[in-house]
Amino acid sequence: MTTKRLPFDKAQIEAMCVKYPTPFHLYDERGLREQARQLNAAFAWCPGFKEYFALKATPNPVILSLLREESCGADCSSLAELVLTERVGLRGAEIMFTSNNTAGVEYRKARELEALINLDDLEHLPFLAAEAGLPEVLSFRYNPGPLRVGNAIIGTPVEAKFGLTRPQLFEGYRAARARGVRRFGLHTMVASNELNPQYIVETATMLFELAVELATALDIQLEFINLGGGIGIPYRPDQQAMDLQALSRGVEQAYRTILGANGLGHVRLFMECGRVITGPHGCLIARVRHLKQTYKRYVGLDATMADLMRPGMYGAYHHLTVLGKTGEPETETYDVTGSLCENNDKFAIDRPLPAIDVGDLVAIHDTGAHGHAMGFNYNGKLRSAELLLREDGRVELIRRAETLDDYFATLRFPGA
Repeated sequence: MTTKRLPFDKAQIEAMCVKYPTPFHLYDERGLREQARQLNAAFAWCPGFKEYFALKATPNPVILSLLREESCGADCSSLAELVLTERVGLRGAEIMFTSNNTAGVEYRKARELEALINLDDLEHLPFLAAEAGLPEVLSFRYNPGPLRVGNAIIGTPVEAKFGLTRPQLFEGYRAARARGVRRFGLHTMVASNELNPQYIVETATMLFELAVELATALDIQLEFINLGGGIGIPYRPDQQAMDLQALSRGVEQAYRTILGANGLGHVRLFMECGRVITGPHGCLIARVRHLKQTYKRYVGLDATMADLMRPGMYGAYHHLTVLGKTGEPETETYDVTGSLCENNDKFAIDRPLPAIDVGDLVAIHDTGAHGHAMGFNYNGKLRSAELLLREDGRVELIRRAETLDDYFATLRFPGA
């Protein structure tokens, strides 16, 4: 079981609401830092281990800056993410650029920043060479196809648009070496929100064995292996967080047995976790606007699916706490909704909760990753603010809420 705790109480949130109206996303600095430290400590046995925070999870420069202070780099997949990391001061081997269907301008920016480039397609090798020139170090993303089973979020590898097949992978390294590349990396990403450490250990084992084959067949030396991310979080109270120490022990044993025994004990390990770092340490704060009863009972929040897409997109579970009513009996059953003109604009369906009143504050847990980042403007909804609860108790605005002027800024009105 996982106890769903919050690093604040209702009085603190009410005080925040005086200055920052709901809805808003709120992140906990202490939790973010501690999670990054735990991951780095778990893999301290591997010299050169680096966590490249998956920027798509929470693309905010303040979050990225504090994670940089915890020795994290950035995993980027777009031009905007590259520019964000640049403005925070990261460059070179602090950036891993893994994209797909990539534009030339994105490769040129990655080359300008001297980022580690991870190719998603065999045809991207000549494209990169023509658009930006080949870097000194190059990595390929491997799609193991039927050798691994994915999940609902990332998809079965055979159906996934990402990565190279095994024959393409070998061809890619040969072609890159023929073009003058001499230093290489290997990458895969085959799961998302995985809570079983053995799954990631098995993926690491697959990559280690593949690295030995590549070294033997092609006489190339890999400098790093990126295990991807995919470490999940316990969204439901009946789930357990992944045991990072158990994960580390399993990966270390495979590393020493396979890589170490074959003269590859120098290979560095990377990860690109996002969700496990920020996910549990963010929440969406919203206020109850209306109560409705027809065939069901509805709680209408001032937040919508535009603020948190995951329940509507995946049917994902997010725990809800009615602030000030913790411990009260959950005797009522509600659908908790937003105000979009879409019936899937629901944060919870048939959820047992305490009796709710208009004006109550609701905290939607575990929105620190893929929450605000996946926001949108359908129905003209304005994207909410992001706040950071600092370790000393201060609250800092790290992204202001959108305004109508922001929303209309790119439009051209007749006669204007």
